[in-house]
Amino acid sequence: MAQARISAKASEGAQPPQQPQQQQQSGGQLRGRFYRSTSMADRSSRLLENLDQLELRVEAFRDAASAMEQEKEILLEMIHNIQNSQDMRHISEGEREELNLTANRLMGRTLTVEVSVETIRNAQQQESLLHATKMIDEIVNKLLDDLEDAKMRLMSLYGACTSDVPAGPIDQKFQSVVIGCAIEDQKKIKRRLETLLRNLENSEKSITLLEHQKSSVRQSCNSKQD
Repeated sequence: MAQARISAKASEGAQPPQQPQQQQQSGGQLRGRFYRSTSMADRSSRLLENLDQLELRVEAFRDAASAMEQEKEILLEMIHNIQNSQDMRHISEGEREELNLTANRLMGRTLTVEVSVETIRNAQQQESLLHATKMIDEIVNKLLDDLEDAKMRLMSLYGACTSDVPAGPIDQKFQSVVIGCAIEDQKKIKRRLETLLRNLENSEKSITLLEHQKSSVRQSCNSKQD
């Protein structure tokens, strides 16, 4: 009996302890979790890098579309200027008709291109844009009443949109309204004012040239009478 007890105790002593084994298993699980976390971090980093690259491409895409919008406006303005130029008035009726047909065809083809870049605005920016547009429209609607006054007022609005030193007074009220607009809208407002001022300048040149021609015709008639 005593020998059997000694053998049983010896067998128990020969067995390895259970607690270190559990710790080893627990350590393996910790190491596994650590490896999984590292892998997730790598994937997240790669995804973020891809989105950063896509963001650059999206902005480049919007810039290209915006440039196409501007090109469309420029083309339409140039065609319109040719149709209303003094040179068109000093050619034969047949030639003028043929050139107008070509100009109308080009304008029609230009208008078939639809390019639109939507600007994301909050409520305040939307209200500022509507206010700025209304201020410009009010001046445009009075162009025929007083061309010179309308030009001066448009120049004061344009001076409020540019960082350069303006040649004349600045409309402070309009400037505060434009500052409240989205950046893209500020650029569009400035371009619209530039276009209006160019058209006014061309109109003034046409009127001046026409008056000069009328004066020359009158002088020629007076000379003949003398």
